[in-house]
Amino acid sequence: MIKEIEIVCPPGQQDDEAVLKKITATALNISPQNISAIKILKRSIDARGRNVVYRMQVQAFVNEVYCPEVFTTKYPDVKAAKKAIIVGAGPAGLFAALRCVELGLKPIILERGKDVKQRRRDLANINKQGLVNPESNYCFGEGGAGTYSDGKLYTRSTKRGDVNAVLKTFVAHGATEDILVDARPHIGTNKLPQIITSIKESILNAGGEVLFDAKVVALLVEFGKIKGVELAGGEKIMADAVILATGHSARDIFEMLHHQNILIEAKPFALGVRIEHPQEIIDRAQYHCDIRGPYLPPSYYSLVEQVDNRGVFSFCMCPGGIIAPCATEADEIVVNGWSPSKRNNPFANSGTVVQINMEDVAGDDLDPMKMLRFQQEIEKLAFTAGGGSLVAPAQRMVDFVENRISADLPVNSYLPGTKSIALKEILPGWINERLRKALPVFGRKMKGYYTNEAILVGVESRTSSPVKVPRDKETLQHPQVTGLFPCGEGAGYAGGIISAAIDGINCASAASKIV
Repeated sequence: MIKEIEIVCPPGQQDDEAVLKKITATALNISPQNISAIKILKRSIDARGRNVVYRMQVQAFVNEVYCPEVFTTKYPDVKAAKKAIIVGAGPAGLFAALRCVELGLKPIILERGKDVKQRRRDLANINKQGLVNPESNYCFGEGGAGTYSDGKLYTRSTKRGDVNAVLKTFVAHGATEDILVDARPHIGTNKLPQIITSIKESILNAGGEVLFDAKVVALLVEFGKIKGVELAGGEKIMADAVILATGHSARDIFEMLHHQNILIEAKPFALGVRIEHPQEIIDRAQYHCDIRGPYLPPSYYSLVEQVDNRGVFSFCMCPGGIIAPCATEADEIVVNGWSPSKRNNPFANSGTVVQINMEDVAGDDLDPMKMLRFQQEIEKLAFTAGGGSLVAPAQRMVDFVENRISADLPVNSYLPGTKSIALKEILPGWINERLRKALPVFGRKMKGYYTNEAILVGVESRTSSPVKVPRDKETLQHPQVTGLFPCGEGAGYAGGIISAAIDGINCASAASKIV
């Protein structure tokens, strides 16, 4: 007999099977000896009361044999199968490739950047010397932006596809089974590269291809039908299906589509700053304690407020994290955040951004590059204000709200360095004013949040794509080009690792119907 119930346990005991059996047995009014195994289905921290607890949905195997699930990386051989081209090796591209293999197609992944090992050198040059390789950075390369930007797997996209199937694929390739049960699953930047490499190996072992330093510069289209792609070196690769999974930082792809008269559209996005606090401030506020206990992870937060009819919200929150320089060109500042698997850095950071609508930006709404150019302009302003070499403009929180240049800046995690600047010189007035109004409100919602110990670092601008590549809702193909499947964050259909992976799976399934 298998019984499913919710139990509560104190921190430190959430992984102790003997304790969980005892708690479950008491709830079921049976002897713990009758429970052969406990399977955790879902696990979350409940910090609403004075005493923080774990809430867990579990299955109790009562006088029943429990057979643990086996996660496999075995895929069919597709070496001689029909081909599908996948542009981009981020989560959308990698999961599209795995799905192609499952459906009997040979995926050919074309990635402009480098593999994870070589990519590390370019990231070191960014952090230590302020040198950006436009083809290999935090955004471009094997695994995409997520590889070195945290590996958060939390998503609300549960209706788009099988979230659990994506998580199980990560487990099969090296992630811990914790991601299957935690309410906010997280892999960590220190572990994700090895998992991405393992996924690549599965694709290669099945007969697929993964090509690095393979930048697509043109789509080959004849009579409204895709025929293949052309690479920067002049090589042409032919296939009847192209899944375009390039991520939202690949501006040259949008330029390429526009130049080839392939329909794209301007799209709203959000822009603001990344805010960093000492982690202990967030822990005190969320766990209602002076010092976080040894069995509790660094706490996170999620904040949102309507200010002057516009949403201001936290985004991509990184407990125990680091602010990273994520520019893709040498003359721009873009910041993001990441955490290692243990989330054991002394700072907590989060993007805090304002929604931008089409009418907020000057220009013709029919100009598909309008929002992208606005995004680019702000990033270049931030670079100039910082003085070059990826030094980021920054301001203490209370100083920002009170329109005061910070006399000094707190120690922070942004390695290229920060410079005290009035951020209103960079941010458009309507974004600046909404942030100024929102931060004290956030402070009333979360004790200790509104403090001059917090630093605002500019700019957080790559929240989502400023361009949408349209597609048919049923076939997922571009309305003008048969066989072209706009996919993932770059095309405007995802927002994070899991939703991008699901979209990649969906596009591969659609592509299999025409190849």
